[in-house]
Amino acid sequence: MIIRLKKNTNSEQLNSIQNKIKSLGCDFFYREKHNEIIVSKLNNEKPFEIFDFVDEVLLIETRHQLSNTIYKNKTRFSVKDIEINSGVATIIAGPCSIENEEQIFETAEFISKLGVKFIRGGAFKPRTSPYNFRGLGIDGLKFISAAAKKFDLRVVTELMDLSLLDDVYNYADVLQIGSRNMSNFYMLNELGKINKPVMLKRGSNSKTFEWLLAADYIMCGGNEQIILCERGIRSFDPEMRNVFDLNVIPLVKSMSHLPIFADPSHGCGNATFVPQMSLAALAAGADGLMIEIHPEPVKALSDSQQALSFFEFEMLLNKINKMTSAISNQTQNITEQNQILTSPK
Repeated sequence: MIIRLKKNTNSEQLNSIQNKIKSLGCDFFYREKHNEIIVSKLNNEKPFEIFDFVDEVLLIETRHQLSNTIYKNKTRFSVKDIEINSGVATIIAGPCSIENEEQIFETAEFISKLGVKFIRGGAFKPRTSPYNFRGLGIDGLKFISAAAKKFDLRVVTELMDLSLLDDVYNYADVLQIGSRNMSNFYMLNELGKINKPVMLKRGSNSKTFEWLLAADYIMCGGNEQIILCERGIRSFDPEMRNVFDLNVIPLVKSMSHLPIFADPSHGCGNATFVPQMSLAALAAGADGLMIEIHPEPVKALSDSQQALSFFEFEMLLNKINKMTSAISNQTQNITEQNQILTSPK
């Protein structure tokens, strides 16, 4: 249940309704920024009809509250004038790891010429083995930020730990939370206090409702600029790195107002299948894609097997543009037909 209070609600009125909730034996959370109270395990609005400062009561029976479509129909926001969830697919491209200044500047120049507005790249890399390349750290952030400024791009990079928040915040436009940290609830809670978009990747073993509850953690703090990102879930089958869960895309869109992107690079773990799964994700309703590319994939210091070459990415982007144009035309035709059918004779 979400209780929306009127704008002029004072502290005395707030205390009175909170005491009422306590008397009902329910836990609650007050979102000061949005003047809302989230009440768990209660689906009865009658106890609050006596409060004239209550604007609206939303009865939500699912575990996820704030990320629910009942709370909001659709979330849209802009990242430096580029709108997310506008109906136009957003493409994010770049290497898994920022390896040196030349590599990231070459990548930035290439994608900017293709009209791509978001560059990704990891400065701090969570690697299973401590002996693998773990990123350039602050230098990597400086390199990708400088490249983005030169070519008018927006930076997407991963935040691994709260101790790095200030550094990543200063250089990134979108803070990516990786699969390993989807259940780092203290971190998610702190990200609710910032004023920058967060890309929340699905945990490799996470159920859909757990993923949406992780988004709720961020939203509880007031930050509603969240992008969900499907990146594959763990499977028993060793032939593929992950199971790229395509069906979760339309499922999440039916459950949540938040935009959902797809990461077919991690989802497949094999560059050969990334183009097909990219198109499939868009056909399933994804609002954007995150794709790993590298000037020379065979020389990449991390995830070389799943990175597309520049040529492969350009070919894929051409297919994406044709596909999204066809989908847009089909949608427009359906809308026009519906308008004709419903117009007065």
